[in-house]
Amino acid sequence: MREGIYRSGLEHGKMVTMSRGTLLRLSISLAALGLVLSVMPGVAQDSGRGRKFKAPPPTARLDVTVLRDVNGKPIENAAVIFHPIHNDKDTGAMELKTNSDGKTMIDILPLGDTVRLQVIAKGFQTYGADYKVDKPSMAIEVKLKRPGAQYSIYPPRDASATTTGKPAGDASQSSPPAASSQQPPE
Repeated sequence: MREGIYRSGLEHGKMVTMSRGTLLRLSISLAALGLVLSVMPGVAQDSGRGRKFKAPPPTARLDVTVLRDVNGKPIENAAVIFHPIHNDKDTGAMELKTNSDGKTMIDILPLGDTVRLQVIAKGFQTYGADYKVDKPSMAIEVKLKRPGAQYSIYPPRDASATTTGKPAGDASQSSPPAASSQQPPE
């Protein structure tokens, strides 16, 4: 009789406690079992229908050197802007600055695409051109010019109009042009 009571965990009306080591091993085993069971549904879902990996296209390296047109000295801190064009559509812009040697480099442009290169530097004309990226490594040299005379579609102002004090084109004193009596040919 005493043996039956001991096996059930009761000894003279008291509960016999498990040792701490046994309790620790049991809780670790249950945690591991729970972890394994929680991962199982994720494995069952990955039955070949997941996202397919697509390798990125091969890329090219472009080295751009920005120089002055007159003496060939490098232009530091010029903005070099790359506009990749894929299927006749601009896919964004990436801007880099030149170092003290007037150089910058980019190596993430896909082979076969076209890149629109734009160079902007303070005190120089803006440069822009399209390049076909057809080699794994390309070197581009850009020579920037100083700004020239501005172009205008308007004729220069008449110097005599400013000496009289009247602005050029003041219609208050002049009469409208006479109407032509000629008829257009039929």
